[in-house]
Amino acid sequence: MAETIVVIRGAGDLATGVAHRLHRSGFKVLLLEVAHPLVVRRTVSFAQAVIDGETTVEAVRARKVAGIDEIKTAWQQAVIPVLVDPGATILKELKADVVVDATLAKRDTGMRQDMAPLTIALGPGFEAGKQVHIVIETNRGHDMGRLIFKGAAEPDTGTPGLVKGYAAERVLRSPCAGAVKHVVDIGARVKKDDILCSVEDKPVLAQFDGVVRGLIMNGREVPQGLKIGDIDPRIDTNCRTISDKARALGGSVLEAILMWKSGAMGVC
Repeated sequence: MAETIVVIRGAGDLATGVAHRLHRSGFKVLLLEVAHPLVVRRTVSFAQAVIDGETTVEAVRARKVAGIDEIKTAWQQAVIPVLVDPGATILKELKADVVVDATLAKRDTGMRQDMAPLTIALGPGFEAGKQVHIVIETNRGHDMGRLIFKGAAEPDTGTPGLVKGYAAERVLRSPCAGAVKHVVDIGARVKKDDILCSVEDKPVLAQFDGVVRGLIMNGREVPQGLKIGDIDPRIDTNCRTISDKARALGGSVLEAILMWKSGAMGVC
């Protein structure tokens, strides 16, 4: 497994859950991100390495790299490399065994089966047997984490999963275009109608009592309507550890890779 190279498109919180599990399982993992990540769950996203140069999530380090030599150095040091390369052009230089789309863009991002011997996509926007070999269900519920070998995941509902009776209210969206200014930070306990941040002096309020689980970087310029944060109604939630969903999807990707390596995919 140590020689198996897995390239993951995306480095947000769900992609981080996948990368973390594969790295600890002995795979060589490379994350690809955009130059200016709009990451919300910054404390549990390896995308933060693009901004800070290096970040750590649950004792695993990730580092921003500039090319193939730095990628290899990071692997030698047991660090996950993060490369700004949303178009996955590095695949021309680096022969990947597995390519995973974990951007959760909910649309076709240009994935092709010929990118690697095994291609996997998380969530809707892809069809197993066409753009990729395997699709993994990401919608919360009975089928979350299920491997799909033919067909697509459930369509995007446009509404976050229900947590203790709250769904759309959990997401903070920008009321207008402009720069985000924090009033609180990730991990803060807040009450309904507390001001969490502002965009161009327009306040963004908590819709219920809870914990600020994610908040986009202070000062980031955002368009109107963009997701800029989220609140969790579970007061005991831990904002600095990988979520249950991200951990589960990481396990599903690991299962898919092990099936492929063992030859079991031929019977699916």
